[in-house]
Amino acid sequence: MSAVKNIYPLGFPWKTQDPFLFCVYHADAYPKGNEQMGPAASLEGRNLGQDFTIKDGWRMYHGREVPGFPAHPHRGFETVTIVRKGIVDHSDSLGAAARFGHGDVQWLTSGKGLQHAEMFPLLNQEAENPLELFQLWLNLPKKSKFVEPHFKMLWGETIPKITLTDANGKSTIIELTAGTINGTKAPDPTPNSWAAESENEVLIAVIKMEANAIWEMPKASLGTTRSLYVYEGEGIKIEDFDIGLNKGTDLDPALPNIVQNGNAPASLFLLQGRPINEPVAQHGPFVMNTQEEIVEAFSEFRRTQFGGWSWSSNAPVHDRNRGRFAKHINGEVEKKV
Repeated sequence: MSAVKNIYPLGFPWKTQDPFLFCVYHADAYPKGNEQMGPAASLEGRNLGQDFTIKDGWRMYHGREVPGFPAHPHRGFETVTIVRKGIVDHSDSLGAAARFGHGDVQWLTSGKGLQHAEMFPLLNQEAENPLELFQLWLNLPKKSKFVEPHFKMLWGETIPKITLTDANGKSTIIELTAGTINGTKAPDPTPNSWAAESENEVLIAVIKMEANAIWEMPKASLGTTRSLYVYEGEGIKIEDFDIGLNKGTDLDPALPNIVQNGNAPASLFLLQGRPINEPVAQHGPFVMNTQEEIVEAFSEFRRTQFGGWSWSSNAPVHDRNRGRFAKHINGEVEKKV
């Protein structure tokens, strides 16, 4: 019996399995920033407000002056934002805010609902501002759909980096956002997350493999889903299957999963978890169990705006000179050097 269930090309977004709803990889070679922390370059020819086509190596997304995603609502799921390069400015309808990047992770449980903005300020006016990040949508079970919104910062300094060496001395480095590998545990997620319960076997990891390295992935329980994505390198092999660059594969983690890298360093992304196995009703930024609940979500958002929006702009960015920080919904403030 093969551990490889299927192989598929990576689109935008990437294909996912329960308990994950969505996975997107952003890689934008932004130019120098201007005084407004937007691109110091012409925006002519871009479909501003809906700019998802790579032009000159970068996109504005829904931003008009600063790239990013202005205020929008969420209910019923979580976002996990893993920033490898660049900066993200978070602002939300409950008064919380954050600036994070260069290895930091924000884990946000939307629960019963909030609005937030995710902008990508281009702080450097003297050099380019590359951005690289993953964003995941992790579903919430019915019991947690209406919990209070909450976010937690997993600062880059706290993310474990596990180095494994194969019999030929080739290394594999695992940066562990969620779960446990070889006895090393990632920081705890938000308390109501599906990932907070160890029996759900959630793993989220960025993996760097040296050329020709071999890594045997740890097994997981029967029925657990596992997806592995190849986003840099020449490709990998699992059993007799070649999984090329910009390809994903769904694996059976109850069987041996032995990854053999090709002749160039490779970057992989791993998602694993026990399925929630509940009905999913999704419309845009709302993920519930029934269509009736989706209608209720839209009705409540129109009525309450999930706390309103007190920021002066729907695309706010923080002061250019402000460092990494998080101001939480309860007023607690974290600052990082």
